[in-house]
Amino acid sequence: MDTFCSLSGLDPLWDWNQTWYTHTPELSDCFQNTVLVWAPCIYLWVCSPFYCLHLYCHGRDRLPFSLLCSAKLLLGFFLASFGFVEFFYILLERNQEIHRHLVFLLSPVIRSLTVVLAVCIIQWERVRGCRSSVVLFLYWLLGVVCSLVPLRAKIQLAVEQGLSPDIVRYLAFFSYFALQLAQLFLSCFADQAPPSKATLKNACPVQDASFLSKFLFWWFRGLVVKGYRNPLQAEDLWSLRKEDTSEKIVSDLEEEWTTERTKLQQQENYLSSGVPLGSRLPDQAQLLRKLQKEQSSGFCLLRTLARNFGPYFLSGTLCLIVHDAFMFAIPQVLSLLLGFMSEEDAPLWKGYFYASLMFLLSCLLSLFNHQYMYTCFTVGMRVKTAVMGLVYRKSLVISSAARRTCTVGEIVNLVSADTQKLMDFVVYFNAVWLAPIEIALCLFFLWQHLGPSALAGIATVILIFPLNGFIAKKRSKLQEIQMKFMDGRIKLMNEILNGIKILKFYAWEKAYLEQVLGYREKELGALRKSQILYSISIASFNSSSFLIAFAMFGVYVLIDDKNVLDAQKVFVSMALINILKTPLSQLPFAMSTTMQAVVSLKRLGKFLCQEELKPDNVSREPYDDGVVVENGTFSWSKDGAPCLKRINFQVPRGALVAVVGHVGSGKSSLLSAMLGETERRSGSVSIKGSVAYVPQQAWIQNATLQDNILFGREKRKSWYQRVLEACALLPDLEILPAGDATEIGEKGLNLSGGQKQRVSLARAVYRKADVYLLDDPLSAVDAHVGQHIFDKVIGPKGVLRDKTRVLVTHGMSFLPQADLILVLVDGEITESGSYQELLNRNGAFADFIHTFASSERKESSVQRGSRRSCARLSVTDFMPFSRDLSQEQLIGGDTNNVTMQSVEPDIEQEQIPEELGKLTVVDKARIGRVKLELYIEYFRTIGLALIVPILFLYAFQQAASLAYNYWLSMWADEPIINGTQLNTDMKLGVYGALGFAQGIAIFGTTVAISIGGIIASHQLHLDLLKNVLHSPMSFFESTPSGNLLNRFAKEIDAIDCMIPDGLKMMLSYFFKLMEVCIIVLLATPFAAIIIFPLALLYAFVQSFYVATSCQLRRLESVSRSPIYTHFNETVQGASVIRAFGEQSRFILQANQRVDHNQTAYFPRFVATRWLAVNLEFLGNGVVLAAAILSVMGKDTLSPGIVGLAVSHSLQVTGILSWIVRSWTDVENNIVSVERVKEYAETPKEAAWTSECNALPFAWPQTGTIEFQDYSLQYRKGLEFALKGISLHIHQREKIGIVGRTGAGKSSLALGIFRILEAAKGKIYIDGIDIAELGLHDLRSRITIIPQDPVLFSGSLRMNLDPFDTYSDEEVWNALELAHLKNFISGLPDKLNYECSEGGENLSLGQRQLVCLARALLRKTKILVLDEATAAVDLETDTLIQSTIRSQFEDCTVLTIAHRLNTIMDYTKVIVMDKGHIVEMDSPASLIAQRGQFYRMCREAGLV
Repeated sequence: MDTFCSLSGLDPLWDWNQTWYTHTPELSDCFQNTVLVWAPCIYLWVCSPFYCLHLYCHGRDRLPFSLLCSAKLLLGFFLASFGFVEFFYILLERNQEIHRHLVFLLSPVIRSLTVVLAVCIIQWERVRGCRSSVVLFLYWLLGVVCSLVPLRAKIQLAVEQGLSPDIVRYLAFFSYFALQLAQLFLSCFADQAPPSKATLKNACPVQDASFLSKFLFWWFRGLVVKGYRNPLQAEDLWSLRKEDTSEKIVSDLEEEWTTERTKLQQQENYLSSGVPLGSRLPDQAQLLRKLQKEQSSGFCLLRTLARNFGPYFLSGTLCLIVHDAFMFAIPQVLSLLLGFMSEEDAPLWKGYFYASLMFLLSCLLSLFNHQYMYTCFTVGMRVKTAVMGLVYRKSLVISSAARRTCTVGEIVNLVSADTQKLMDFVVYFNAVWLAPIEIALCLFFLWQHLGPSALAGIATVILIFPLNGFIAKKRSKLQEIQMKFMDGRIKLMNEILNGIKILKFYAWEKAYLEQVLGYREKELGALRKSQILYSISIASFNSSSFLIAFAMFGVYVLIDDKNVLDAQKVFVSMALINILKTPLSQLPFAMSTTMQAVVSLKRLGKFLCQEELKPDNVSREPYDDGVVVENGTFSWSKDGAPCLKRINFQVPRGALVAVVGHVGSGKSSLLSAMLGETERRSGSVSIKGSVAYVPQQAWIQNATLQDNILFGREKRKSWYQRVLEACALLPDLEILPAGDATEIGEKGLNLSGGQKQRVSLARAVYRKADVYLLDDPLSAVDAHVGQHIFDKVIGPKGVLRDKTRVLVTHGMSFLPQADLILVLVDGEITESGSYQELLNRNGAFADFIHTFASSERKESSVQRGSRRSCARLSVTDFMPFSRDLSQEQLIGGDTNNVTMQSVEPDIEQEQIPEELGKLTVVDKARIGRVKLELYIEYFRTIGLALIVPILFLYAFQQAASLAYNYWLSMWADEPIINGTQLNTDMKLGVYGALGFAQGIAIFGTTVAISIGGIIASHQLHLDLLKNVLHSPMSFFESTPSGNLLNRFAKEIDAIDCMIPDGLKMMLSYFFKLMEVCIIVLLATPFAAIIIFPLALLYAFVQSFYVATSCQLRRLESVSRSPIYTHFNETVQGASVIRAFGEQSRFILQANQRVDHNQTAYFPRFVATRWLAVNLEFLGNGVVLAAAILSVMGKDTLSPGIVGLAVSHSLQVTGILSWIVRSWTDVENNIVSVERVKEYAETPKEAAWTSECNALPFAWPQTGTIEFQDYSLQYRKGLEFALKGISLHIHQREKIGIVGRTGAGKSSLALGIFRILEAAKGKIYIDGIDIAELGLHDLRSRITIIPQDPVLFSGSLRMNLDPFDTYSDEEVWNALELAHLKNFISGLPDKLNYECSEGGENLSLGQRQLVCLARALLRKTKILVLDEATAAVDLETDTLIQSTIRSQFEDCTVLTIAHRLNTIMDYTKVIVMDKGHIVEMDSPASLIAQRGQFYRMCREAGLV
């Protein structure tokens, strides 16, 4: 190169004396005309082939020819022509001595050809739809930077010699430079989008952002400003990018996961086939295989996720590696700066050069770090979407046996807790392999500075590591224990919320409160141990830089007197040790996160690999018959005993089949087998056409009544009206506040049992399916309504008369009209045939009919004389007189209990139909900054006694840190006498003492904060639990259980861990920042001029961020609840969704909910990156200020103090970021305190116990009940549901309460139990006013058997007697009377038999009998029956009725009757209508009076 330059008469390429060892540095002409011109060109020619190939493979739509693109091409054309003009000018001007100008000839040609290439790339980018180019931006940037040196030289020359000698060359260069600058400026902007692209509403600006804007996160600025001006609302948020939507992510992942799963199953089948037939593996081997299966399923899931998200994640990893390179360059530059400070006659420009270089490296470090973090969080978000989607889809196809092994709570935990663990894993995974490399590099550079003494540092690291490894392992175990108890607590809470009405009726809240607190104590116990271990971990980390430095410097000065510590050695080592701290602190955290992620992957893998329902369980072969089952044997699980054996029957198309049998004989299982829900062991099932299914327990969605019936279909008005009329729903619509637009609460909370069942039936009828499977839909409705539905819907003249119908029923009256009757006994069909055939056979069925049909014979006989019109039968004449009234709160009864929200009585209904129909209170996001009172509330919970020591310890810890750092700088400045320093032992001793004092203080602070956090979270959880359990029933009807569960799971978790961790971080970094500022100001007081404006700017940026971030966190929190509510609902209604084939619609709904949540999550993590980039530039300003001011004060400052100031200022960027991040974390998570405290302000019930009113032990002794002018309303402003009821019920009387829907039957029961408080008047029981009693005192002394039998997971004994007040003998006695003794004594664990969630492993009838056993056990003087025998067969019903008559003979019994025949022998009957008692007398007298009761009896065929 030198020869080539010398030909053109130029200096050699490089001359150190001219460039470095001088006070006026310059680059040689040769270097300027070759290297600086060719470097950008070489870069572009090398990159362009790869870049063009990338564009070819990942192209999008062609871009329009925009103004920006035209300007770029035009400038490119000018730039290229400049080079060629310059080439020809030299050629003409110097043609005589052309060989002497080869450099000047060659450079413009190379440059112009490269610009031509750039122009081609611009055009190719336009064709392939690339809107902003990284490659070209870097090319123009490199070009401008390389032109700066010649520009300076040219300007200097022009100043010295004037422009005249070579004015053309000057003008050409300056014009070229200006055009290059313009190109660089234009490449900072993105081109416009192609017009074909349908723009999303409120599209995310990142798609329109240029490369530079993406790198600096400028594109986010709009949302921050908007959030600062006004609190953000959901509609302000951007739509998700296509690549972030559930639809795109899950559809891609699902295919791969299915393939992986199939491979895994084949592998498992291969292993299983190795075991000889008939032999069983030993238990240990089975356990081992099970564990291996879980492990491999977890790895399969990881592999699938890696395949999908790996490439994008690797691009982030590349940024991290570049970041690391810059990170290690900074201490080297610091070393040069300190070397410069030590040199007497070093030129000043070097100091400024090092300072600027340090600033530049710090800025690039920040940019690459945040690009990496952005990638990680984006991948994390996509992983969360993917896993949620997979779990949701799995929950729709999981087999019944597998479903029983995992409760709803556990499935919800998979999508809440476990997905979060995976997101953390994505962020910290790289630290697992990169941290050891970083540690090794640090130690290598330390070795260079301190020689073998660096080994002492290694030894310290080796000592710290096993300690933290051990702690991480212990914490991982404790975490699993904590998660187990948390799972248990959430599962129990889910059941409490589902069965809250039962808890209130039985006054069982205290027992369940104790159970939840039991779980909570164990959970906090594990957390406490974990936090103490974590404190040891944190103390060892935060002291790690001191311990390493102490070991290294100590060994260094002690092994040889000639080893002296100067500023360069000390502060470069300290900078390296500070770098070392990051990987040291990240590694254990990354390991523990990885461990947790492995556990979560196993849990997810295990769930996703569970058995699925086989699509071939039911074939859809086109037989002529509607349903054919041949030689079918079915069981609920692969290994379980068969629940149905030798099933053979054919149902002709259009036939009505009735299935009868005792409780638990397998009737519902038969329908499940037809739906393909059971395991088919042998035989075949085929169904022709589409299926509609009505389950025994109606599954109702939290949607409007109309949506529940249409169930995703279009509304056809005439058919819809016909369905409503046939299903007897028209009178109910009159009662509901907004008709069919009324929102139904979760699980149909504000509908009665009968209404739920009718809505469920209407959903099926609206479908117009070919085959109808009806699981006892008439049990929950009144007899006359049942008859109406049978006639209008199911029977030979109903709307389904041409359809194939399979009806499970206990109603004898419907059997004569069935085409075929199947009699089930213990899972086998013992008899089948028409009604007449079976009677003629004189078998078991005939005996059964003769015994039990006598009571119903009259009902089944068709009415002679004029039959009432249909309208009459659908009870329109018993409609309530006002829509606002009759808010019949249900305990059962065919009644209705809409809790109307914000409807004043005088408002016209038509004006606000939307408001009227609303029931559930949507979880709303609070607005604005977190109030100071919230912090005060939180700290008050911790207590002042703990807060003062915490602050004192922090101040002490930082003072110790400041002291030992300052001591170190004084040591470094100590003069060297005869090649050694004096008193090194004493200096080392003081340094050590200060450091150890700091370590102890750190441990103290972290333990204190952890303990404080646990005290606060324990108290807040206790308050929340008590507040929720003390809430009245109306609260649960209007609050979705998803919202409440979210409070108990996510929000409490945040208070447990996030807030204390955030506080630890925030306080330690805040005090650290104070220390850095003091040190920088001590060294260079002038830095105050820069530090204070930067502090103001920092506060300004931070206030922008916090306002936006908190609101985003709230919006994200609020949009999370509906995901869990929907999950919950889907898991419970999976069989119905499958039967109707609505899986795809539900998947779409789940996708929308997850996407809605991610629209708030995405800007939330980008906000953190935006802030960090801005703040770190401010922090880098402090580095620049400290370095430049140090250079300026070179003569007055010692190297020690400069080293101290600059090495500390290097930490500012990180500290600033962490302060705001931890502050925001605290502010974001303190919102959880706000959300948990929310329920403290909601209305509460009366006190559970009354101190002043001590009841006699045996109260009520007689059981007399007296109502005095008693009125009741559902909410203030509404009309009374009961009006001026005055009534006296004597002891031992048996009272039947009858009346149409909405008449006020159930309201009486609700009044007695004080589920609703009296509006006026009083109720006396045994002469005591119940309003003066504690609720538990009252409710525990009277008993109800509700319509919906609710059981809780736990032992049967606990379900009967949660307080353990009765002996086993009494419990068995109650079970015998409830006809359950034989069944339960046949169970393996007898009374300790574990009921599954909701008691799903018992049939509905058996659950009803358990409820009867509860009543028999309590044996109180007053019993309220809410038609409690609707779900059992007639034989069991008769047994129950006789039990009630004999066992409760000396009790007062109130029965809310749906079947009139059950109360015909009662002492009195009360007929209610519109909240009044219209008739009251003995049944015989009322029939004789021929009033309303007589008409009802005639309708039911009893007279």
